[in-house]
Amino acid sequence: MTRTLKRVGAPLLLLAPSLILVGVFVYGLIAANFRTSLTDIHTAGQATGQQPSETVWFENYTALLTSEAFQHSLKNLFLYTVVFLCGTMLMGFLWAWLLERPLRGEGIFRSIYLFPMAISFVASGVVWRWLLNSNQGESATGLNRLFQMVGLDFLQNNWWNNVSYGIIAIAVPAIWQLSGYVMALFLAGFRGIPEELREAARVDGSTTWQLYRHVLFPQLSPVALSALVIIGHMSLKSFDLIMSISKPANYQTKVPAVDMYVYKSSFDYANAAAVGMILLVIVALVVVPYLVRTHRKES
Repeated sequence: MTRTLKRVGAPLLLLAPSLILVGVFVYGLIAANFRTSLTDIHTAGQATGQQPSETVWFENYTALLTSEAFQHSLKNLFLYTVVFLCGTMLMGFLWAWLLERPLRGEGIFRSIYLFPMAISFVASGVVWRWLLNSNQGESATGLNRLFQMVGLDFLQNNWWNNVSYGIIAIAVPAIWQLSGYVMALFLAGFRGIPEELREAARVDGSTTWQLYRHVLFPQLSPVALSALVIIGHMSLKSFDLIMSISKPANYQTKVPAVDMYVYKSSFDYANAAAVGMILLVIVALVVVPYLVRTHRKES
């Protein structure tokens, strides 16, 4: 018994500082945020303690989820996530497929595809705000001006200012910025497939398409799942790119993260905390099943 305690005690002592920090600054703050979401702190006076506040339990959640404005934010989040996921997965996979076999100048192409990832969302958002400018006609700039110059005037539109698909326009720069990251994941997956599998398939008479379809592509399913989870949870928490392009916060492009910022700026801490908890639950629905699946696979 004493020997077992000594064997377990040393690793626990080594991990104790990290466990304490995670417990306080992650789970402790989540608990504090949840507690705030159950109160009626909606004014600056209540936020600073000058006015009393009380617990209203889940009234804030009910008010948010039945609000037309917040439902619009959830709809925007869904559209943004779907377009962002599909775009990055498709572009990243195609680029990785093209670079899968060694070719001259591969390093240059890899650098070009990965370069956008090195730029902050705020910096790229400033540039894309100009590119996606909604002005048309003589005052057109950005992409609208380009379409005008090449005689494709019918492609001009008001981009992110459109209530129906404005958030989809903002997904375009997000796809441009993170497709290179997905490419790197798939390229690593391609390069990790043993050469013996390729040779065995060729010996069996497989064509190039059959080799990819029945041998190589199935080997990439763990990579694809990892990419989906990583990109999916990033899209659910998107804030800086959206605010950089459509600042100040616009109804057309607002998502729950933007709502949380607006509530916090107006000292409505209760609703801001409630939005944060809703986002946490949505992200957990994406990440937790993946973690459980990975743990079971490793076990």
